[in-house]
Amino acid sequence: MDFQEILHSTESYLKECVAPRAEIIDTDSEALKIAVAGLESRSLLALRVPQKWGGAEISPEVFYEYQELTARYSGALAFLQTQHHSATAMVANSDNEMLKNIYLRAIAQKELRLGVGFSHLRRSSSRASLTGNPAVTATPTKEGYLLSGQVPWITGFGLFQKFIVAAVLPDNRAVFGLLPFANTERESGTIAVSEIMQLIAMNSTNTVTATLDNWWLHESEIISVKPVGWIAENDSKNILNFLPGTFGCIRSGLDVIAATATAKNSPSMAAVCQKLEQKLDRLKHNFQQSQHSSKAEQLALRAEAIDLAVRCGHAAVTVSGGAANGTLHPAGRVYREAMVYTVSGQTKDVMEATISRFGL
Repeated sequence: MDFQEILHSTESYLKECVAPRAEIIDTDSEALKIAVAGLESRSLLALRVPQKWGGAEISPEVFYEYQELTARYSGALAFLQTQHHSATAMVANSDNEMLKNIYLRAIAQKELRLGVGFSHLRRSSSRASLTGNPAVTATPTKEGYLLSGQVPWITGFGLFQKFIVAAVLPDNRAVFGLLPFANTERESGTIAVSEIMQLIAMNSTNTVTATLDNWWLHESEIISVKPVGWIAENDSKNILNFLPGTFGCIRSGLDVIAATATAKNSPSMAAVCQKLEQKLDRLKHNFQQSQHSSKAEQLALRAEAIDLAVRCGHAAVTVSGGAANGTLHPAGRVYREAMVYTVSGQTKDVMEATISRFGL
């Protein structure tokens, strides 16, 4: 399947099978599981797996289009597949050839889905200053590490089979490895998963915490060991990673506005929709040129996209009137999804860029 076929297959599936159930998928994890299985059955969960291991190995540009498409039709599905593809990319970039041979092939053969659990690294320094310890620690042992602590945020319980954890070593480097995504007890440690968190958006994604008690991470399950400060450097390089999803959220809001304008035969709604769409087009053009942008320009672009997503969600609610209060109305879902994209992968710099627009 070539890249255009991949995008065509994605859009056809999303329009026919996901869009009509988007509100149910947002709240029902079983419905989301079915939607994910639909992507998987079409080999759309192996897009970042190298061809050597049986994947599509698509370019970043095509992957951005794929992400925007999924976010347009279901934020919950988009968020879940983003977690899996992020984990897949980390495994693909590992130096552990045996691990890649096993897990990348399993993903390509539709036998494995992966989650991620390392956002706590962003808070490790502040947490350590208050408690004396990072959220999750790794103690070196023969042929591996003993992991202990609490992973505060992992998405996909019951939907993914394994997840990537990050734990801080005594020298403040971070080790990344694969763990079972389940309540597990064995002689070499335990994993205890919490009750599913109740979230106001994308609740079906089954977000939990996990407590590790002397869980032995064998060297065969190690993806990489990252230097001190890796997460800050990585965040600085990936300021715009959430933009395609944000664009999809914006497009979803515009879909609601356009449909309502047609149903109510409202020229004023149609005019607003057109102006908002022009803003989106300009943002997407700037995103395509962003590889030459400074960090400050990228932060401003991310903040502007967040602002537009919230405005489009609000506009969708406004034109829908009181009906938007219904739990199964698309306007309310899109508005909630805009909130998620506001804080996804949020760093201090992204937060400050976002709030700098509040006075406009």
